[in-house]
Amino acid sequence: MKPLLLLLHSSIGKKLIMAATGAALFLFAIGHLVGNLQIFLPKESINAYAHFLHQNPALIWSARLGLLAVVGLHVWAAITLTAQNKAARPLGYAGSDKPFATNWISRHMLLTGLVIAAFVVYHLLHFTVQTSAINLLPSAHPAKDFSALVVETGPQKGFKDVHAMLVAGFQQPLVSVFYLVAVGLLALHLNHGTSSMFQSLGFREGLWRQRLELASKILAAAIFAGYASIPAAIYLRIVQ
Repeated sequence: MKPLLLLLHSSIGKKLIMAATGAALFLFAIGHLVGNLQIFLPKESINAYAHFLHQNPALIWSARLGLLAVVGLHVWAAITLTAQNKAARPLGYAGSDKPFATNWISRHMLLTGLVIAAFVVYHLLHFTVQTSAINLLPSAHPAKDFSALVVETGPQKGFKDVHAMLVAGFQQPLVSVFYLVAVGLLALHLNHGTSSMFQSLGFREGLWRQRLELASKILAAAIFAGYASIPAAIYLRIVQ
């Protein structure tokens, strides 16, 4: 037990926690994207998907609580590692305030992570909790808020119309812009984080270094394109 506690309090232990939780969050981002891309299918598809989740509360709450624990560990490891690094280098780098061979995103991973976390909270309040103060609908929309958007026919009759909620929500310019900025930061964060994860796990060596960095860039770009396509298609009235 004592060796485990010593490992968790060491930089290596925290980096391993960052890598493991980062991998879990990466997989969640992909799974969440696959579910949301059903917006491009007939509206019954994404409504059936949402209906299935809400009809299985044990499944969805297990996923939510697990995700909350993973996010908490990831943020804790990031903050404590940053504090340790600053404590070890209190005077900074001689002749420069920028570390050698680093870029903006690598120096601001904690900041971008916190912005992404803030967006996730907003996103949950908007579409999941449906906080009335931020459920802004287009002025010409007949419904007053999301609670009035329910499926009127078919197997999901009377349940939340998730398709209509997404369409109404992303027709608001500020919501769409905030979403695009957040998923852009998410892509940058995932790109650097995935590369760092492989390094922490000892896989980013020799020929694999360039291959893994390229794979990280491609996956991050694909995730950004997938998430960004949703508000873009709705705002441009491609999806209605």
